[in-house]
Amino acid sequence: MVKFNRLPALALFSLVSATSVAAQEDAGPRFMADVPANIQTPDTVKTRIGILEFSDGLPDQATVQKVYDNIDFSRGVEAFLSGMPAASVYALCQGLEDVGAAKNKGIGVTENLMDARSLFLTANTTTVYVFFCVDLADGPVVAQVPPGVLGPVDDAYFRYVTDVGLIGPDRGKGGKYLFVPPGYSGELPSEGYFVTKSPTNTNLVLYRAFVKDGDIAAAVTNVKDHARVYPLSTDKEPPDTTFINISGKQFNTVHANDFHFYEELNSVIQAEPGDAFDPETVGLFASIGIKKGKPFAPDARMKAILTEAVAVGNATARSMVFAPRDERAKFYPDRQWNNGFIGNSYQFLNDGARMLDARTMFHYAATGITPAMADAKPGTGSAYAFAVRDSTGTYLDGSKAYKITLPFPVPAGQFWSFTVYDNQTRSMLETDQKLAGIDSSQPGIKKNEDGSVTVWFSPEAPSGQEGNWVQTMPGKGWNSLLRLYAPLEPWFDKSWKPGDFERVD
Repeated sequence: MVKFNRLPALALFSLVSATSVAAQEDAGPRFMADVPANIQTPDTVKTRIGILEFSDGLPDQATVQKVYDNIDFSRGVEAFLSGMPAASVYALCQGLEDVGAAKNKGIGVTENLMDARSLFLTANTTTVYVFFCVDLADGPVVAQVPPGVLGPVDDAYFRYVTDVGLIGPDRGKGGKYLFVPPGYSGELPSEGYFVTKSPTNTNLVLYRAFVKDGDIAAAVTNVKDHARVYPLSTDKEPPDTTFINISGKQFNTVHANDFHFYEELNSVIQAEPGDAFDPETVGLFASIGIKKGKPFAPDARMKAILTEAVAVGNATARSMVFAPRDERAKFYPDRQWNNGFIGNSYQFLNDGARMLDARTMFHYAATGITPAMADAKPGTGSAYAFAVRDSTGTYLDGSKAYKITLPFPVPAGQFWSFTVYDNQTRSMLETDQKLAGIDSSQPGIKKNEDGSVTVWFSPEAPSGQEGNWVQTMPGKGWNSLLRLYAPLEPWFDKSWKPGDFERVD
């Protein structure tokens, strides 16, 4: 008789349980998802910032450092591109302050017109300019405007606030504008002022005083007789306004393109209410250490990152200005003329979307925002076209000779002009010519037999073309703005178009 050894019941249960667990582990969890591959993170990922390593989705320390360096860098670049309008206003106000036109006290006037000794974005030499800044931190400020002027008022982020003069509430008659700070709840005068509420404390006022019959002195006198700026609190006995002749002065109004840019931006943030800009923008600046009420004190690592970020930001802005990829930048498909105000929206909006590149392109090259620039009508305002390349698409070279022809009739109700600018500073090109350009009101300009006008650009004047010549400088690249004052319908319907800059060997 054969006897079998029986396992105790407890031992048999344990064996079955162990077998079941092993089988279950082979099959996976009882509660399993169907996980798509595209939501998972591989253990190794090759990217432009290097190889990123993960352990079951957890980044290793080297990866963590790479991504934080990258986000600080990318936000530094974006802070440059998005903060440029604010830094530009700051630089303008600081430049005016440097030559004696203090906020709420002084007004800068180009009594002898502008020239290349003053660094201003896209200024010209044909207009008497008036510039001043107001600071509303201590309450409302009065700005008295002369009759017959024209220009915008922009806030600390170069956003449009109002116009003064011919298209402003005073309709060219002049008058007192009262600028009111954000959140102000005090009493205001019931009459006698054009009341304007601003979203920021700092506001930039710039307008043109028109010259009639070549009498520049009369235009300047009109400004000095009627223009004033002072705090509303002193309205009963206003202090004297200081007028500074800024013509010929060597001073800078252009924002920095190195690390100092972020310091300029920080000065803006500290001077304005915490909600002066939209939360996304304020958050962007805060993410790199620029926050109201706190010192901007980046450590060595962050300063190195931001120094590189501003260099890339500057290169980005220059590419957008001088080599735009937006097809709307070209005025004509067969010409090298560009539109510096893409979309013709003073808010840079297109069907509700902010045109970020268009905003950067404008503010890197120019100053002054008003709907009048975006929505000019035939016979009013000014039209602008920008060129940095010759007819072959090659950058303009200061050592070469070029000619350009404006077909007859040029559609300008008042006059046309060319101004040449330095590619580095975007300000007027430094030459031996005070005007840094030419305009149709100058005596001695020759017309061709068909009425068209050919203008020459070169280091030396071509023989017999001295009156139609604009000087350039060897070793300096340059660009030019064509301005039409009171442009006419052929400009708008593009039945008229200027020639290109043609290289003359």
